[in-house]
Amino acid sequence: MNWRSVLALEKSRVRAIYLLKFEAIIILLATSYLIIAPLFSTVSLPNALGAEIVFGLLGSAGLWVSAIGFKQRRSYGRAPAVLANLIALGVAYYMITGNFLLVGIPLAILALVTMISAALGYKE
Repeated sequence: MNWRSVLALEKSRVRAIYLLKFEAIIILLATSYLIIAPLFSTVSLPNALGAEIVFGLLGSAGLWVSAIGFKQRRSYGRAPAVLANLIALGVAYYMITGNFLLVGIPLAILALVTMISAALGYKE
């Protein structure tokens, strides 16, 4: 496998676009579940649930805007993409140490690949 072609600027940029959109959709789906869940169960802390919903919607929108920045070859998408995936790596570490491996390991892999693609996918 030729690592230079895998890590090339254009391939990293295109990969970052798709991965950031994929992450945005995953977060939007999880947030949609949080919106629908109170219809079927009791909410003990509605303020916390509301904050999680707002955070999820903002995070999803931010990742989508970052993907648009990569698509337009603009620099404003790179830093938020890298920072969001650093946060996701921290969450994955927390999940893995809590023995929630089924979600923690795929999240770590997705975050790491997206972070590297975002870091290498833009050149001034």
